Amino acid sequence: MLERFAGLTTAHVADACVRAGVQVRTVSLTAVAGGRVAGRVLPAQHVGSVDVFLEAFESAVEGDVLVVDNGGRRDEACVGDLAALEAAAAGVAGIVIWGLHRDTADIAAIGLPVFSLGALPTGPLRLDPQPADALSRATIGEWTVTRDDVVLADEDGAVFVPADRLEELFGLAETIRDTEHRQADEIRAGRSLRSQVSFTQFLERRAADPSLTFRQHLRAVRGAIEE
Repeated sequence: MLERFAGLTTAHVADACVRAGVQVRTVSLTAVAGGRVAGRVLPAQHVGSVDVFLEAFESAVEGDVLVVDNGGRRDEACVGDLAALEAAAAGVAGIVIWGLHRDTADIAAIGLPVFSLGALPTGPLRLDPQPADALSRATIGEWTVTRDDVVLADEDGAVFVPADRLEELFGLAETIRDTEHRQADEIRAGRSLRSQVSFTQFLERRAADPSLTFRQHLRAVRGAIEE
């Protein structure tokens, strides 16, 4: 999965979701280490203690990505270097955190891909009851993800897609990527993007039909810059 994703970006996959009619589930996160990750979601709802991560690792499959739901809190860091080391030892491919991390230098040295909302020195100062579904689902932004989902993350953030649609989405994303790369090469060679997408024709058609959108026109000319 990571090999296939290596030639793509989360932007390509998000655009593929639009084209396939799959709900676009993306969040803005910062890469702490590792650059990019792809794998099946291993969900964990953090309530103040690292034990939920250790329990998740008990059922982890090689290549899973720990997806930590800490409610987007910015008053505590919920993942540190020991959790990252244990994740790597368990075969987990990376960690995606809807919350903060700490021990940035140590995590970077470990090299495991970790994505979060940012860093904070303070760890949890609370211990709340653990929900019954703490290891079966995680809420990231406005999205709820489960073991039926795959997470892909890079420098732009993370996108979550249904595991059973992954191959289809990869194929569409590769088509979009190839089109965009070809368009970029032509711009560098002196042919403007406006020329490539027949923008003058779009303006003429829109003048005759104000309901025509640029996206509709792009589909007609097989441009891919918006999806």
